[in-house]
Amino acid sequence: MSYNHTTIRSRIVLAGAIFSLGIIVSPVAAMAATAGSSVTATSATKTAPGQPKFGEKGAHVVAVQKAIMANGFTLTGGATGVFDKATLRSLKTFQKVVGLKATGVVDAATAKVLKVAAPSTTVAPTTTPAPATTVAPTTTVAAAFPFTSSNLPVRGASGSSVVTVQKALAAAGLVVKGGIDGSFGSGTTATISAFQTLKGIAVTGILDVATASALGLIAPVAAPAPAPAVAAASVSASLTTSTLPARGNKGDDVRLVQNALIAAGIEVKGGADGVFGGATFVALQKFQTANGLQITGTLTPPTAIKLGVMAAPTVQISVFPVQGTCSYENTWHAPRGTNRLHLGVDIIAKEGNLLYAVADGKITKLYSTATDKLAGNGIRLTKEDGTYFFYGHMSRLADGITLGTQVRAGQVVGYVGRTGDTNTPHLHLEVHPFGGEAIDPTSMVAAVDACRVTTPLPVPAA
Repeated sequence: MSYNHTTIRSRIVLAGAIFSLGIIVSPVAAMAATAGSSVTATSATKTAPGQPKFGEKGAHVVAVQKAIMANGFTLTGGATGVFDKATLRSLKTFQKVVGLKATGVVDAATAKVLKVAAPSTTVAPTTTPAPATTVAPTTTVAAAFPFTSSNLPVRGASGSSVVTVQKALAAAGLVVKGGIDGSFGSGTTATISAFQTLKGIAVTGILDVATASALGLIAPVAAPAPAPAVAAASVSASLTTSTLPARGNKGDDVRLVQNALIAAGIEVKGGADGVFGGATFVALQKFQTANGLQITGTLTPPTAIKLGVMAAPTVQISVFPVQGTCSYENTWHAPRGTNRLHLGVDIIAKEGNLLYAVADGKITKLYSTATDKLAGNGIRLTKEDGTYFFYGHMSRLADGITLGTQVRAGQVVGYVGRTGDTNTPHLHLEVHPFGGEAIDPTSMVAAVDACRVTTPLPVPAA
């Protein structure tokens, strides 16, 4: 019994050892197989030369993002120039839909379908095209475009970025009013407007994506091309300054704004549901960021005009008339005493704040407390076409401002006061197109709103 028991135990131990040896050998073989397949997968999903990788930034990222949107895919935040998680998600969705492996890597096959230049992909098969293909995507892109759509300078900015813009305007054959001084003021705004007129771009005075692209400051925009077309479907530009929806509102006006955001390539989470909530607020912030507008998350008049949901005013001004801080609201035709209606906009500000000329023109009439009990001290500024602007309730006129004085847009013409029939310091501004009846100026003032700008504007060039 003892012998048999010992023999059986020895056989069990030996069998176990052999089995263990098999298990030890198996994983090695499996690892070898896995390693082989792993190498294959890695090489299959290798980023094509010249194409961006997750986490990178720059013009090559913008090119891929634009290509994704041009193919009809939503990219949260738009073309920011940053290969982030949103870009990764959209890229995977694109790859899946077109039948590629959804890796989130811009490999040679993905670059080819997206039609973004992949230098080395072309170089590999044929040695000859190597130089030409390599030069196009890398050298040119890096050297030619100092900005992306998300970091364009805005009015009030200063420094080397503004100098770059001013030099580009000068290179386009325009004289930058005020010179290349690195200050984005009324002179640069007016020059941008002149460039936009020359190129047939919507005249806003803002360095938007279309203008920057035309100046060669950002990579050519493939995707935003449809955006203007959709925004130009401003057949629905039915909103006014008094009907702009606000957070908490619901209905067709909100849906109109949401559809305009989506058409501009901005994702509205939840879609166009007609509810102005957090999703619409965030989408508006992204749109404002991309277009160099004041970032508020609210539907400001400049934002509404840029989205194409509100028509631009028939008379446009290039400079906001009052130094901030200030405030105003639409009081057009509000009752004023007996048988009198309000014919302008009242911009309330601290007494003594600067008042600027809203356009180039001539002082054609003066008002004073001695001759006009309602207006108090004031001026009439008239443009060449006869359109004039009436400034009322000024504390005093600026030095050198008198009848017949020629002024430039942005020039100081006086100071906020409370002369005439008022106890509140403010500017009463009227607009009379071609010298005719007054029109509601609220939308044109709102289009260049600068109530938060407290720094005095630079003196315009003579």
